[in-house]
Amino acid sequence: MVFDFSESSEKQAEEKAAGPVCTYETFHSESNTSDKEHPIMVLDAVSEMPHHLAGQFSDPDKRTAFEFSEEKEKISADVLSIDSRFTGLLHWLGSNSIRVRLSLTKVKEGYAVTAIREVNSGSIDKLSAEDGFLQYMIGRLLEGRAHEDQMLDEDQDIDGDEMKLTSLQSITDFLECAGSTLPENIRLWARRNLAVARSREISPEEKRHAQRALSIMLNIQWKGDYFEPIDPVEARKILDEELYGLENVKQRIIETIIQINRTHTLPAYGLLLIGPAGIGKSQIAYAVARILKLPWATLDMSAIHDSEQLTGSSRVYSNAKPGSIMEAFSMAGESNLVFIINELDKADSRTSTGGNPADALLTLLDNLGYTDNYMECTIPTTGVYPIATANERDRISAPLMSRFAVINIPDYTADEKKVIFTKFSLPKVLKRMGMDPAECVVTPEAVDVVVRQFSGESGVRDLEQAAEHMAANALYRIETEGVSKVTFDAEMTEKLLG
Repeated sequence: MVFDFSESSEKQAEEKAAGPVCTYETFHSESNTSDKEHPIMVLDAVSEMPHHLAGQFSDPDKRTAFEFSEEKEKISADVLSIDSRFTGLLHWLGSNSIRVRLSLTKVKEGYAVTAIREVNSGSIDKLSAEDGFLQYMIGRLLEGRAHEDQMLDEDQDIDGDEMKLTSLQSITDFLECAGSTLPENIRLWARRNLAVARSREISPEEKRHAQRALSIMLNIQWKGDYFEPIDPVEARKILDEELYGLENVKQRIIETIIQINRTHTLPAYGLLLIGPAGIGKSQIAYAVARILKLPWATLDMSAIHDSEQLTGSSRVYSNAKPGSIMEAFSMAGESNLVFIINELDKADSRTSTGGNPADALLTLLDNLGYTDNYMECTIPTTGVYPIATANERDRISAPLMSRFAVINIPDYTADEKKVIFTKFSLPKVLKRMGMDPAECVVTPEAVDVVVRQFSGESGVRDLEQAAEHMAANALYRIETEGVSKVTFDAEMTEKLLG
C-alpha cells in the first residue's frame, strides 16, 4: 500500500490557510436542565455511538469536533449545533485538551449530548478529581442565559453546587466558559479586575482586593428579571398555613402574584408592613419568599449607624470590605431575592456622621442598579423584591415611604389571639419539641388565662413563649412522673405563668 503524503500535506496546508473550521450553528435555550429535548450540543452521527463516549474536543482553533477512538481507529464527529450558553465551555475544553465522557442520546439530527463529565486520561469510567469544577460551571450555565451569541444524567455523583470560585485560575476558567451569562457591565468589570489581580505592577493589597471582589461577584448567580407564573391557589394555601387572619395583607400579596403572572416581572414597589412589634411582620415576608421561590436576606436597620455600612468602604483602605447590601447578595447566592428590611423607621439616622443610611437605601429601592464602594460596579436590582417592616409610621421619611405599597397591620383582638394560640402557636411548639398533641392538652379556660396574662402586650410572640413554657413543663412531668399526658386547666396555667 502506497500513501500519498504529498496530497495529505497539501490538504493540511489548505486547511491551515483557510483558518479554523466552525462546524456548528448555535441555538438558544433557557431550560435549566439538559435532556434529549434540551441538549447541550448535537454531534454528527459518523458511526453508531454508545450511550457513554470518552474522548476530547478538538482544538477549537482548528475544528469544532469531538475526537474519540473506536477499535483502535481515531474518529472525529463534528459539532453540528450547540446551546449558545455553552460555546465558551466548548472552547475551554478543546483549548485545554480536557478528556471528558459524554452522555449521548440518538436524535434525528445525530447524537444529543445531555451530560459532560471530566474523566481521568486513562479511564472511561473513573471521574477526574477536577470534575466538580466542570459540573459547577455546567450548572451555572444551565441556570443562566446567554447575553450574547457565542445536566446532568442519572449517573451524576458529584455536585458542583458547593464549589466556590476563589483562586485566580478558577475565576479565569469560569470567565472563559461562562462569561457570556453575566450582565455585560459585570463581564467587563470582571475582566478589568482580573487584569488588576494578575498584574505585577500593582501592590499586593490592591491585587488581594481585586481577587476578593471577583470571588464575591462571580459566586452570585446573576439571573434575568423574567419570572415564571405562580399559582395563586398555592400562594393562598401558603399564606393560610403561615398566617391567621390579616385578610388585607393576604389580598395584597395575591394581587402582587397576579401582577407578576401578567407582566412576568416584579412590581415596581415592594411592601411596607407597619404595625406593633410581634404581630408577625417578618413571618409575612418569609411567606412571600416561599411563594416566589426566592432566597431571602435580612437587613436590620437598628444596627446600621451610617451609610458606609450599607454601601461598603473604598479599596484604598487595607480593611476595606463590601457593604451589608452586597453581602446579602453574596449570602443569597443569586441576584433575585426577597430583601427584608427590618425596622425601616430607624433608617433615618440624621445624627450620624457617616451619612444617612436612608439615602443609601433609596438607590436599592429605585430598581435602577445599586453601586457598592468596594465592588466599584453597578449591581442590577430588577430581581429584588423589598419587604420592609416598621413599628412607627411617623418616623419614616416621605422619600422612603413613596418606594413602597404601605399596609397597616392592627394588633390582634383577644378572640384572634385565642385561635392563634390554639391552632398555630401550641401545635408549632409541640412539633418542634417532638411531642404528640395528646401529651399536652390546654383547656379553653386555660387558653383564656394565657391571653389575659398577656393582654397588655402587642403581637403574638408572648403566646408562643407561653406555649413553649407549658409544653416543656408537660414534657418534664411525663419524663419524671411517668404520666402519659398533662392537661392544663385555668388554675394550673395561672400558677405556671404567674
